[in-house]
Amino acid sequence: MTTYIVVADSARARVFTRDALQLVEQDSLVHAEGRLHEGDLVTDGRGDVHESTTTTARASGGENAVSNHHAEIFAKEVAERIYRARVENHLQKLILVAPPRFLGLLRDKLDPPSGKLIIHTLAKDLSKASQSEIQEAVSDLR
Repeated sequence: MTTYIVVADSARARVFTRDALQLVEQDSLVHAEGRLHEGDLVTDGRGDVHESTTTTARASGGENAVSNHHAEIFAKEVAERIYRARVENHLQKLILVAPPRFLGLLRDKLDPPSGKLIIHTLAKDLSKASQSEIQEAVSDLR
């Protein structure tokens, strides 16, 4: 049985498979907007996002609105990647590793059949960790 391990934050997701306790990185998804700070994001009149040269965007009231929106978009993209793996019969079990806030978003974006394949979650940011650190963190999760 193939276990998928998705290690993510709001800007990057790494997809691993585990067979016989060995991790193999299969895919990496990047959402560059998730790395920008709220003050670095402003929208023009059409809703397009641009990098700001000032921090006046912070005074607009919704300090986290743009970054939350980008985190939701990326969570949906990661959930779509998981969905494709499931419908192509590559995924039998799923382990999610992400910071608590993004983990909640990701769980919410998963379709119900994919959500039922979750065997463990780990509320920890390991998105920048080495493969050996990730393997150690999930080695007891079966």
